[in-house]
Parts: sequence; C-alpha cells; structure tokens
Amino acid sequence: MTGISRDVAQQLRDAGLAWKPTAGDRFVVLSEAREEDDVFTVSDMVVEKHDHPTGTILGFNGTTEWALDSVRIEDALWLPREDQLRDLLGPAFRSLARSTMGWYQVLVEVPGRPEQVFDSENPADAYAEALLALVKAATA
Repeated sequence: MTGISRDVAQQLRDAGLAWKPTAGDRFVVLSEAREEDDVFTVSDMVVEKHDHPTGTILGFNGTTEWALDSVRIEDALWLPREDQLRDLLGPAFRSLARSTMGWYQVLVEVPGRPEQVFDSENPADAYAEALLALVKAATA
C-alpha cells in the first residue's frame, strides 16, 4: 500500500486530523535540525508508543542511525497509508476508480451534499484529498 505525500499529510494535520499511533503507522520527525525525510514505522521492536499524562512519546529502541531516544507526538507527522485513509473516510467512501487519463478518482458521498470526486496520480493522495475535504467540512 502506498502512502501520502508529506505535504498532504501536513494539510490533514493542520485541518485537525488526530493521530493515535498504532503498530505499522509511518511517520517523519519534524525538526529544523533534520533536513532528511527519514520515514519511521511504529513497531514494538524499533519505535514504541508510550502514553503519559503529559502526552504521547514515540520511543526509539536501539536506534543507532542517529541520536534520538524519543520524540513527542507533536514533533512527528503521521503519513497514513492508503487503507487507513479509506477507513477514515468511513461510510462517505463510495469507490476508487481509474480515469481514462490514468488518474485515480475517489468518490465520496455525504448525506445532504452532492457526490464529490477527488483525483490524483497516487491513489493514497486521492483518498487523502477526499478526507481533507471531509475534515474541513466537519470542523467548519
């Protein structure tokens, strides 16, 4: 399954999409000191989620690649997978199709609103654009 671009992930976060880390989730560390876009995966073996009264911390176990023991969830950007985005669309999701131009199109329907189509070269980004519209509508 493919993931979304960092830009779209940031737009979802800015719109209010909350992340509750689970095993298999992918993320990047947001830091001015780090220019690389290393993608990490939450895993009991490498990156564990630790819930504390003050917030969630992602702990790096035995990471020798770079000096990092943990990162606050606020300093990590979740990169949802295609299946996670589809699940987050919930009952609004109707279909994913390929256009005659080769783009992926996601059709969503929210009761009381006309159907909407979101398209992208990457199916995950098409799902993300649809989810972004739903999150923005819900918070407006």
